[in-house]
Amino acid sequence: MTEFRQRARDLLELTKPGIVRMCLVMTAGGLWLAPTIEGDLSTKVWRWVAALIGSGLAVASANAFNMVWEREGDRSMARTRNRPLAAGRMPALGANAFAGLLGVAAMVVLILGTNLLTAGLAAFALASYVLVYTPLKRITPLALVIGAVPGAIPPLLGWTAATDSFDLPGAVLFGILLVWQMPHFLAISIFRKQDYAAAGIRCVPVVRGELVAKFQAIAWALALIPVSLALTPLGITGNLYMGLALALGLVFLAWSIKGLSSREAKSDIRWARQLFVLSLVYLPALTLALVADLLWEARF
Repeated sequence: MTEFRQRARDLLELTKPGIVRMCLVMTAGGLWLAPTIEGDLSTKVWRWVAALIGSGLAVASANAFNMVWEREGDRSMARTRNRPLAAGRMPALGANAFAGLLGVAAMVVLILGTNLLTAGLAAFALASYVLVYTPLKRITPLALVIGAVPGAIPPLLGWTAATDSFDLPGAVLFGILLVWQMPHFLAISIFRKQDYAAAGIRCVPVVRGELVAKFQAIAWALALIPVSLALTPLGITGNLYMGLALALGLVFLAWSIKGLSSREAKSDIRWARQLFVLSLVYLPALTLALVADLLWEARF
């Protein structure tokens, strides 16, 4: 029984549950904001359930494949050396088979429960994350931008699952998550610079230095403000959301700029960790602003 539990824990760890949970929240956000799904209640519920299960399986599959690809590098980092593959508790062949099954299950659920557009977007995200982004991490810092594309697809999956179409509001949801990822991961790469260098990951701080990474974080935090506000001119949200989104964006930008005042390694790491935590607060706070705005508009 103990061995079975360990194997189950290792399989779960392969999927990176924390990332899956966040992506499910983003998919649910896309479903929530999209126009009402046509059909009776059972049809709507099934579409929601299928979209969430399918997108979750696709993200889990991508994460598992990613962990197979990065097993050698994971052995070089204190944070990852105890992962199932890096620690030698699981063979790569078994992990690949598990990841493949998750991917196939995701496509089946999305095709049968939503539509071909949603399934196609999920397949693109899965393939580009595993086959393009993951190997490029050891070649160029541009991998961060490339990896942000599949990473931003979950809310778009929710939108297309509900609407059967690729619309501008869905693209804005995609853009918000894409731009948000940049300062989020730049912050991580600053306070984990040594680990990434040891693993051969060519992130911005390793290749171009912390100052360049800070300026990039500021630029992306600045871009996040107009992108996040674009939902209001499109008629998806009202003034309440716009005000809250603007306040959140300005706070995030201000903290990004604060990093320029840091000149020592320890203070750089402290600031980067704080920016990382703030980025984790920003996204659910923005989601709550969306929900609050929709409830406010429905009331009045």
